[in-house]
Amino acid sequence: MARITAGIGCSHVPAIGVAMDLGNTHEPYWQPVFEGFKKSREWQKENNPDVIFMVYNDHCTAFDASCIPTFALGCAADFQPADEGFGPRPVPVVKNHQKMASHIAQSLILDEFDITIMNEMEVDHGLTVPLSVMYGEIPQDGAWPALVIPLCVNVVQYPAPTGNRCYNLGKAIGKAIKSYDEDLNVHIYGTGGMSHQLQYKRAGLINPEWDKDFLDRLTSDPVGLSQMPHIEYLREAGSEGVEMVMWHVMRGALNDDITEVRRFYHVPASNTAVGHIIFENHA
Repeated sequence: MARITAGIGCSHVPAIGVAMDLGNTHEPYWQPVFEGFKKSREWQKENNPDVIFMVYNDHCTAFDASCIPTFALGCAADFQPADEGFGPRPVPVVKNHQKMASHIAQSLILDEFDITIMNEMEVDHGLTVPLSVMYGEIPQDGAWPALVIPLCVNVVQYPAPTGNRCYNLGKAIGKAIKSYDEDLNVHIYGTGGMSHQLQYKRAGLINPEWDKDFLDRLTSDPVGLSQMPHIEYLREAGSEGVEMVMWHVMRGALNDDITEVRRFYHVPASNTAVGHIIFENHA
């Protein structure tokens, strides 16, 4: 049976990907950010999975106002990097584990989660930046070292799903993965955030105290944290802080018995707080 061995929370700041693509990671502004992921990359090399289940949000590349699915599961064979205005990022095409993705789709729908199945979808920085920061340099064979199943969550157009809905979806995803009849090592990623606001009077808002408390509670009180209403994300973490509901999907997919093995937090990175956490999952 497939095993979920770790959960990773990670911000997906687009400028981080740009800094990597342009070779600017050693500049004074960016050096603290990438130094913070150094130990995580070492951990990743020692614990590389067969499959990554990536929870992220699209930024109006695969979806626009004409179609806004709450949960969209990628079931295609592969996913091309999207052109977000300056051409696609120079990163590998994302390869899917189609059989597991189809199994998860069936399991979720039978568990009464009405997801959208995507048989064609481009992926943007929300998915590629977490892969970049965790893996670093692109391997010589030009492929990501793990297959990736993407789950896109709507946190752009209100109403977004609640933290509780995301946490329970994570539980159903965990059940689906663990029922897949193949010995595979799986990691779950929750991406987005942390606190940031990109427009209007509070543009540039960052709330380190709230962010750090969120990370504390994600470890110690995930169920209680999942009850946080949308208004608190908006008030305390800014208009884009609601992206943090996606971290609940990751935490819900894990067991109650976890160990936090890595945490990193830094401000600012392109007017955004960068948060990162690694949980090792126990049977």
